[in-house]
Amino acid sequence: MSHARRLLVVGNWKMHGTHASNEVLLEGLRSAGPLPCDAAVCVPFPYLAQAAERLARSPLAWGAQDCSAFEEGAYTGEVSAVMLADFGCRYVIVGHSERRALHAESDQTVADKARAALARGVTPIVCVGETLAQREAGETEVIVKRQLSAVIHTLGHCAGEMVVAYEPVWAIGTGHSASPEQAQAVHALLRSQLQAATRHAGGMRLLYGGSVKPDNAATLFAQPDIDGGLIGGAALKAADFLAICRAGVLR
Repeated sequence: MSHARRLLVVGNWKMHGTHASNEVLLEGLRSAGPLPCDAAVCVPFPYLAQAAERLARSPLAWGAQDCSAFEEGAYTGEVSAVMLADFGCRYVIVGHSERRALHAESDQTVADKARAALARGVTPIVCVGETLAQREAGETEVIVKRQLSAVIHTLGHCAGEMVVAYEPVWAIGTGHSASPEQAQAVHALLRSQLQAATRHAGGMRLLYGGSVKPDNAATLFAQPDIDGGLIGGAALKAADFLAICRAGVLR
């Protein structure tokens, strides 16, 4: 079944970049030509226009790293899915562990953001994942199923339209990636949960995130339920990101 799902590789720039450094990175990506997978970069809000301009007529899509659950109103500092759609965003990351931890986003808040994105034609990349303490306590399954359940319940029949990213918190930015077997086990669990909720689960793309690099991407992407990656640090170097994009050619 995994071979029927086209690989998706998404770069999460997090809070990195300047106008000048972005020019170099985007040009490096744009000039690479056709890629063997779907690819996108999720950039900080101030650089959405730059990404839209530089990646127009290229094989890469662009997106944002968060959005508001509200359409408009007195929400100073927030950015709505309406605005993202106005920039031509294809994707938006919601529920990243850094947002959950640093901004106390609840499972329901994440679900509401995913619903707001879909309502405007922007595909939410919904992140789930456990901390090291939770994994060591044997709570991985309970945590990720709870996080995903809130989104499934809120999206209802539209649940099949999201992308899900499993990002173990203990592997993000630490250099310690989950083993392919560890990652596959959680991806299989998530796909099973989705299959119980939507008939589109077999075609949904489940991404792995957490210290994905050119040298480990191929073994991760070879797993039957891993359909690509949400890439952090390696997405800031064009050569590394492109190497990861090409890592799934043989799957």
